[in-house]
Amino acid sequence: MTEKDYDIENELLIVEENTKHKYGQYFTPELIANFMVELADISLNSKVLEPSCGEGVFLEILQSKGFKNLTAYEIDRELGQNHEFVKYESFVSAKINENFDLIIGNPPYIRWKNLEDELKQELAKSRLWNSYFNSLCDYLYIFILKSIELLNENGQLIFICPEYWMNTTHSIGLRNYMVENGYFERIYHFNETPIFNNATVSVVIFKYIKSKNKKETIEIAKYYKNRALTDDILNQLISGDVQNTDIDKFTVKQFEKNKRWLLTDKNELAKIEIFEKNCIASFEVVQDLFANSLKSKYYTIGDVCEIGNGMVSGLDKAFQLNGQLLTEEEKKHTIEVIKAKNLESFFYSEITKYIFVNEIENEIIFKTKFPNFYAQLFDQRTKLEKRYQYNREIHYWQWVFLRNYHLFNSAFPRIFVPSKERISNKDYFRFVYVSQGIFPTQDVTAIFPKVNTKESIHYILAFLNNHRVFDWLKNKGIIKGNIVEFSEKPISSIPFKKIDWQNKNELDLHDQITCLTKEYLKQKNGLILNKVNNLLDKLLDKE
Repeated sequence: MTEKDYDIENELLIVEENTKHKYGQYFTPELIANFMVELADISLNSKVLEPSCGEGVFLEILQSKGFKNLTAYEIDRELGQNHEFVKYESFVSAKINENFDLIIGNPPYIRWKNLEDELKQELAKSRLWNSYFNSLCDYLYIFILKSIELLNENGQLIFICPEYWMNTTHSIGLRNYMVENGYFERIYHFNETPIFNNATVSVVIFKYIKSKNKKETIEIAKYYKNRALTDDILNQLISGDVQNTDIDKFTVKQFEKNKRWLLTDKNELAKIEIFEKNCIASFEVVQDLFANSLKSKYYTIGDVCEIGNGMVSGLDKAFQLNGQLLTEEEKKHTIEVIKAKNLESFFYSEITKYIFVNEIENEIIFKTKFPNFYAQLFDQRTKLEKRYQYNREIHYWQWVFLRNYHLFNSAFPRIFVPSKERISNKDYFRFVYVSQGIFPTQDVTAIFPKVNTKESIHYILAFLNNHRVFDWLKNKGIIKGNIVEFSEKPISSIPFKKIDWQNKNELDLHDQITCLTKEYLKQKNGLILNKVNNLLDKLLDKE
């Protein structure tokens, strides 16, 4: 695996792969299935399809409510065959020559790399898959798109699934298809609410209408609590009068082609737009690749900073030093490392020394020149030799992936941030000032001002720790459930307020923010930080 292969945008927050069924099945609780059936607005003689019926919970509820015109598919013959209308074959390749008024269910979701070979071969022959998707896409996508194809005009699609596809680059074909062929009536967002056994995933239930005529807005309801759902909570999600502070209800405009789909209140979006506007290069206009119009481009952190994901040892505990006696030669072959757990906002709490002898290729030389290192690492040899080898031979005393070593080894200060940050109980991120010569491991990402960047690192640090950046990333960053990703791509996309050096007011504000941030790093005085943010307000609140 290389950094290029590591696609953070398409990661699911699901537990270890060995808990997942080969067909991507997560069976829907009866409580949720009943809630979804209640969302349908159809007559009892309507034609209903369940494309992946599993153990049949939706079918049981539909039958109990009097629906008789039912069709269902299930690829897994090991599941019960209690209904004569269930066809035990793959929905993906099934030749279906009828249309439906309602399609409902819980489609499978599996990343391409985790698909069984039989499913990959099936997709390779699929007209729909080859027209809209590729090997970076999820198995889920074809279930949504084929279902829409099979709906009658004004037919309803009600699915429960992870919400990640609403924002990923690789689902753009699916999202554009949905915009072109209908609209969302409502979306319920459950942010890491425990719905499925053995899975932690941010889930949506959506009701989509296939129609040439579209409503202007989508009804959004969010439930924020990491607590099991009840009938009472589900009823509150639907009802107009909600007193529950864990529920947020609002409307958003219908989604547009080639744009991100944000489940964000219009007031919060307005603040984000002001922030972006104040980061725009007024003299720079770029062609929008997805539209036949010009638009302004705001500066980003990627324009002014180099960004590098931390190095990978493959087994951190083996390389960590805890006050052992070392030879003079060994002392020269250690590096200072800061782990994500030791980062606070602006500050770090602890540095750990690590063994670093990657230039040594011969075990005899390693054993002779570094006897204490040898003793420590040889004890862990079995585990070290099981590390991922990145398609090359890696000795047990070497780190497996140095990534941006030359950047980290430069004689410049840097900003560290955890590569993943949980925000469920906080409203800030941990961007931290770090001196030269200190390295990040894989749970940390490092940010370095480019050589031609005139803004100071202290100004950049204060900017990144400002609440506007938090709000922007919470809505427009790479976020899964309550986890924000801080790899190179999401950091580089953060809007940045460059200073107009011809504007004396902006020049003065930059210098004041720089001086006060330096002072704050020395004194850790909250009053100083308040002054820093007040100065940033003057730069970033201009209407």
